[in-house]
Amino acid sequence: MKIAVAGGTGVVGRKVVEAVGAAGHEAVVIGRSTGVDLITGAGLDEALAGCGAVVDVSNAAVWTREEAERFFGTVTTNLLAAAGRAGVRHLVVLSIVGADVVDLDYYFGKRRQEELVAAGDVPWTVLRATQFFEFAGQVLAQASGPVAQVPPMLSQPVSTEDVAARLVELAAGEPRGFVPPIAGPERLRLVDMARQVVARRGDDLRVEELAEGPAGLATGALTPQGEYTEGRRTFADYLDSVRS
Repeated sequence: MKIAVAGGTGVVGRKVVEAVGAAGHEAVVIGRSTGVDLITGAGLDEALAGCGAVVDVSNAAVWTREEAERFFGTVTTNLLAAAGRAGVRHLVVLSIVGADVVDLDYYFGKRRQEELVAAGDVPWTVLRATQFFEFAGQVLAQASGPVAQVPPMLSQPVSTEDVAARLVELAAGEPRGFVPPIAGPERLRLVDMARQVVARRGDDLRVEELAEGPAGLATGALTPQGEYTEGRRTFADYLDSVRS
């Protein structure tokens, strides 16, 4: 089966493309580098021709609420319309655990995406995931001095490989609506993850946890609250791949 991957050149998208091939399917990469613009819709009809499923792991470049809502609203509307015209039987969307209850700017965009998919005419599945192992490094990258301050946050991080494999598994099956989320096998505090990354890199950077942060994050609002699919890889596995 041909499976289109929207955002197929991104961090998660590349893993999804690999997982599509590993599962014996043909990947169609959707992104500007392949001549498809998700914002304008240019090239979408041609890219989706003959595809049985679409996996959407596209990501907004700017994370303010206004920009996130605009990006996901526009991209999802374009994907739904093009998928409908192409006769795509299944749209699988990657979302975030807590997107429906935590009022972070970026999450409003994901919430909008979920609403549009659920109301659309293309059969769909939404998989919410916890933060990826790479999240700690992304937070550290925002530090501009010798001290990196991270929000108080309890996470259950998951590997992008495990998420990608699950997305492809779902895409090959029947549409299921909202499915149990996917999370890693252990709960970790973000500050501890960040310190482990710094130690692994050998960086001269001090990591401090802020006294306060967005409501609920410190107590696990972004972790699964019920049934979930558990990823196989651990954060220690991920650290083995971090270069010093």
